[in-house]
Amino acid sequence: MKRFLTLTLVLFYVVSIAQQKMLSTSDIILKRGQLSPQGLSQLSWLPGGKQYSYVDVIDSRFTVMVNDADSKSAAKKLVTLNELNEKTAALKLQGAELLEYMPFLTWVTPTEFTYDNGAYKMRYNTKTKKVTAQRIPALPAGAANFDEAPTGTMAFTSGNNLFIAKGEQIIPITNDADVNIVNGQSVHRDEFGIHKGTFWSPNGCYLAYYRMDQTMVTDYPIIEVGEQPARSRQIKYPMAGAKSHQVTLIVYDVETGKQTTIQTGEPKEQYLTNVAWTPDNAAIYIAVLNRDQNHLKMNRYNAGTGLFEETFFEEKDEKYVQPLHPMVFMPGRLDQFIWQSETEGCNALYLYNTKGQVVSKLTPTQQAGGTGGIIVTDFFGVDAKGEFAYYEGVPFGDITRVIYKLKIADATNMPISRTNGVVRATFNDSYTHFISNFSSPETPREIDVYNNSGKLINNLKTSRNPLQDYKACSMKLFTIKAADGKTNLWCRMFLPADFDSTKKYPSLTYVYNGPNAQLITKSWLGGSDLFLYYMAQQGFVVFTVDGRGSENRGKEFEQATFRHLGDEEIADQKKGNEYLRTLSYVDGKRMAVYGWSYGGFMTTSLMTRTPGLYKTGVAGGPVIDWSYYEIMYTERYMDTPEQNPDGYKNSSLFRYADRLEGNLLLIHGTSDDVVVWQHSLAYLKTCVDKGVQLDYFVYPLHLHNVLGKDRTHLMEKVARYIIEHT
Repeated sequence: MKRFLTLTLVLFYVVSIAQQKMLSTSDIILKRGQLSPQGLSQLSWLPGGKQYSYVDVIDSRFTVMVNDADSKSAAKKLVTLNELNEKTAALKLQGAELLEYMPFLTWVTPTEFTYDNGAYKMRYNTKTKKVTAQRIPALPAGAANFDEAPTGTMAFTSGNNLFIAKGEQIIPITNDADVNIVNGQSVHRDEFGIHKGTFWSPNGCYLAYYRMDQTMVTDYPIIEVGEQPARSRQIKYPMAGAKSHQVTLIVYDVETGKQTTIQTGEPKEQYLTNVAWTPDNAAIYIAVLNRDQNHLKMNRYNAGTGLFEETFFEEKDEKYVQPLHPMVFMPGRLDQFIWQSETEGCNALYLYNTKGQVVSKLTPTQQAGGTGGIIVTDFFGVDAKGEFAYYEGVPFGDITRVIYKLKIADATNMPISRTNGVVRATFNDSYTHFISNFSSPETPREIDVYNNSGKLINNLKTSRNPLQDYKACSMKLFTIKAADGKTNLWCRMFLPADFDSTKKYPSLTYVYNGPNAQLITKSWLGGSDLFLYYMAQQGFVVFTVDGRGSENRGKEFEQATFRHLGDEEIADQKKGNEYLRTLSYVDGKRMAVYGWSYGGFMTTSLMTRTPGLYKTGVAGGPVIDWSYYEIMYTERYMDTPEQNPDGYKNSSLFRYADRLEGNLLLIHGTSDDVVVWQHSLAYLKTCVDKGVQLDYFVYPLHLHNVLGKDRTHLMEKVARYIIEHT
């Protein structure tokens, strides 16, 4: 009995110690994978059917698992990495390696997947259980931006030129010696939903690609301090109001080598967005947006001749139009397509015909008074019969993500997933089933298979709480009123570990509040990263509010900041600060604010335009003056400096530098090519001129984000500054 009691006490002591573990700044960076909810590696659907696969570790061996969508049983072993290595070794290929980890697998048929091994593309047949190999052609140095056609032909770039790999043959598509002519890469600085520069036709016989002429754009020096002596690396950086680059779209015929320039016409300074081929490979649609970004034309061009054929519809807005998604043609039809638009208050789906007419509005939009509606956040596609479409959406005013089934004939929208958290979905090719990746404040991660009626078929993974061995910090999600007195703003708050409501705690507000970002969702940790949880463990009440101007709240909410960036955001952040000051356990004299990029702009704004509100601020990669920032983003929200001089003047933080009270640390990467280093350097000069003292730290050679091992140093720097100065 005595031995049992001793053992019990020892176990209790071990468990108690484990529950008292504290995060460190190195933990949240170097152990990020271990401290995140666990999923399933390489979980994907096999082509054309109802089977899915993933990679697991079984008996210490990497194993490919496979299962049927309608099966409620466990997945079956398909092949192990050891077996793949043995089959590869038997081929005696020069340059092939024995792989230590399971490579990335690409299913090309329901019974075959490929993967790379050194100089070879390996192909495994699940029926014959044989591995075959095809030599990968030697690619030019710096090959990138790979884009594979349905035929297997691969497009890629090297430097500023475009190539295709056809079998073992490398064919140059462009040969521009001038590095300021860029082919086959993303253009318009990745705005307007653009993330690549090549577009294969459905049959893989034609390749449309962007050609970007930057010769007219001002050179901008990035100082590379890692060399002796330091070197100036010139980039093209079009600042607001200045000359922009000029883009054209060219079609390359893979068989003949013929190239056809699409005649998008004048003016040359316009945005060619959301490129889409017609299903018959005959024409290309481009959403052409003017530089003022308030007038969109959906144009059709003949892919063979490049000639303009017709403007099918137009969208205009007194503030701005922001096209983000190409049209999607209805299966088997050339005359109807689905288009996403915010014209009626929130991003919605519309069925158009190719006469430019709206056949029907498919998803509900915002109603009068700001109620109702579903904000479409992801569109998955339409089934083969054209009867049902599937998408992800946010019920208006909420912070969840729900998967919907849309009956196209009568625009009926039915939720087919859980509705009390955030669901990310992956559908199979036939849209009969989807894999749900669910998260909520109570559920770290749950991966399930559902059918398209919303019936749960099988649970694949339920993640344990990755923070269960650490000191717990409670979190709550709630709303407060915006500065306009009527709009609800979502807030997230972490309370310190071992919280005692009779004590006074310092607070940390994490801020972004800029366009195209939403910090708070009804997911694990409320959408927060581990740094904020760490700061709560350090004894801070950690607070965030998504003010007006942030994403997924509808067009009126998002456009509230138009032409006067900083004003409404500051007003809403002040409301958050006022709320914190009403809490008996928050020390109003010890309040800090921290943010990066737009959040750096907001942090510096709050420290100088509302002096005394916060004792301490840390601003990373801050925009200081919008006239120093890039054309595409800035002119959407501010127009040009010539059109909106007062807006630029009032938002410029140079004019408020001498109003700083408290402690402010600015941080910048010396090689930042997004918010260029000049922002904070020029701000320092202003502070020196005005006799203002502040703190400053740079990360040599880092771009806009400090990544890699140095990120541990960054988070330690931020944490220490806030803790020591608040």
